[in-house]
Amino acid sequence: MRQDTPKKPTLLAGLPVPTVLRRALVPVGIVALGLVAAWADAPLPPALTAWLDAEQQAAPEATGPRIVIDVSAPDSGTGGTRGVRATPREVHLAPASAGLGAVPGAEDSRGAPPDNDTAPDTSAKPEAGGLGSEPDATLALPHTHGRSVDHLSRAHLLRDWDDLSGALTECRRAIHDAPEDVAAVALAAELAGLTGRLDLAVRAQAWLGRLLPLDARPLVRQARLLVSLGRHTEAVEAGEEAVVRDPEYVEAYQVLGRAHLASGELAKAMLRFQQAVHLHPEHGYALNNLGLTYLRAGENQKAADVLTRAAALLPHVAYVHNNLGVAHERLGQQEHARSAYAAAMHLSPRYVQARVNADRMRRMAHADIAGAQPQRGQARPTGGEASAPR
Repeated sequence: MRQDTPKKPTLLAGLPVPTVLRRALVPVGIVALGLVAAWADAPLPPALTAWLDAEQQAAPEATGPRIVIDVSAPDSGTGGTRGVRATPREVHLAPASAGLGAVPGAEDSRGAPPDNDTAPDTSAKPEAGGLGSEPDATLALPHTHGRSVDHLSRAHLLRDWDDLSGALTECRRAIHDAPEDVAAVALAAELAGLTGRLDLAVRAQAWLGRLLPLDARPLVRQARLLVSLGRHTEAVEAGEEAVVRDPEYVEAYQVLGRAHLASGELAKAMLRFQQAVHLHPEHGYALNNLGLTYLRAGENQKAADVLTRAAALLPHVAYVHNNLGVAHERLGQQEHARSAYAAAMHLSPRYVQARVNADRMRRMAHADIAGAQPQRGQARPTGGEASAPR
């Protein structure tokens, strides 16, 4: 007759676990395991880290270039994983011939410029080893993680969630992992501009210009940012390089003219705007800037002729009509000046320069009706305004 062996008492004997708690522990454990598996930046156990190192060292050398990442250093972007020590590991990257995917649009937040200056052409990639240096240290964001992470996909996801700052951080991490990834650099340049980090946007456009040595558009965008930051000498250098790359690119001459105009170099600005208008006779913004340069040079008749064309091409831009009014007023064409100022105020009721000019013209008209002569030393028409960076 078989006797049942008595069971050994367990530590939890006499401590019953409620059924509700037991049922809740199972899904909680599954969710926790899923989160750990999905979060690629979670530090790995030392045993698993050693196994991954051995597997990666045994991988074939033909899988592409490798970047050595020291996982013992803290992550400067997120504070790092303190206390985690491991040997440097080699992360295999895709060969340079591998596709980088579609480059997201890199349009300015105010809309695409007239020349359809959109995403850069990724077909012109630099030769291997032809760059000669790494990107600016402040552009790439050093970081560490246990295994390969697609930071660019994360950046697109965060951007779709309107987390532009987080998306920019992921782009900078992607640039650290793959400095020649054109898509990551282009998106980083766009996000830096949208988040107001113009210095970072300048560096990203400069690096993008080196990655695409035949494309003048990154240099033009860089020059526009430099003009907005008041760094006119650097803007001229970037614009001149853009002209060398593409002598028929009208926006290169346009941004060069704006840089010279902001520096007070009227003759050089006039030449560049004339070249832009020659290449694109219906470029309203180049015509406006050329007319403004004529105004500052005292060539009022030329300014009136050019600004009349600009106002016809840009009928909804208030400052173009204000500039035209200034030219007419200097020529003594009072009625045309009043009409132009009125159009500017109608388009932009809060436009201060147009309101000041219109009020002055109104006072002068009242003085003429009353038979009074205009007094000497009265205010001159408020100076014109340059067009937007387009």
